Amino acid sequence: MKKSDIQIMPEYFDRYILLTDDHLSVVEALELSLKELNEAPLDKWRALGDTVYAEGKWTVRDILQHCLDTERVFVYRILAIARGDQQKMTPYDENEFAKNALANRRPLDEILEEMKLVRRATIMLFKSFTETMLMQNGHGYNGMKYGPLALGFMLAGHQRWHLKILEERYYACLPKDFEES
Repeated sequence: MKKSDIQIMPEYFDRYILLTDDHLSVVEALELSLKELNEAPLDKWRALGDTVYAEGKWTVRDILQHCLDTERVFVYRILAIARGDQQKMTPYDENEFAKNALANRRPLDEILEEMKLVRRATIMLFKSFTETMLMQNGHGYNGMKYGPLALGFMLAGHQRWHLKILEERYYACLPKDFEES
């Protein structure tokens, strides 16, 4: 199923969903996002180290850990909704998760490998869903409604959002003499 099949476009998450390609199915969008992880500019990320573009912003490893944590939180929600769970989902405080994840003590390669493993598991989960499961709607916090199809595209777009931030805001922090190998 494609992005155009989304019946309820969740407010706030639309910014991520809209970053995905219109012609792809949700599984194809997730597979493309895995390909984008496999082609990540590791030399740039390593060169950035713990550099941030402004005080209080996350490092590359913090950003990647945030994407990983977000995927795990939302995959639970996706699974619950696809299985017919109608209870209201609890909010997720991304800043508390980031503060307590201590991503900067972990090697970049380890976080990236974990992201790829989780994304592959997410792809397998989406391959197991029927159209009916993808079109279920569940209850987010503050009265928001969303379903597995929308949230699958959100995950692919959320990763793109953060990779775009790295490109637009962080790469300018690289040393002037930085050369990719």
